[in-house]
Amino acid sequence: MGDPIDDASPSDEEVVRTAAAAAEGVVFEHYDQSAVTDLDVTVTFEDGVLDVDVYLNAPDDPDPETVAEAATEAAGDAVDELFGE
Repeated sequence: MGDPIDDASPSDEEVVRTAAAAAEGVVFEHYDQSAVTDLDVTVTFEDGVLDVDVYLNAPDDPDPETVAEAATEAAGDAVDELFGE
């Protein structure tokens, strides 16, 4: 039998899906989907380390770089919540 703590922890796939959904959610809170020319959310979770990269090509108001940074932060926060932190 597996360790009960490991059984209760989210899978790597769940972590990646949660982070990606949170990042995309922030982007689409700021822009209509039709206004976004390009959005690339790359998430990896290996050995307990989360890496999120958001590339956003969208109108200048609000600033796409600021929105991408907020999306990255939201992804990390969502994963922290997933782990109950």
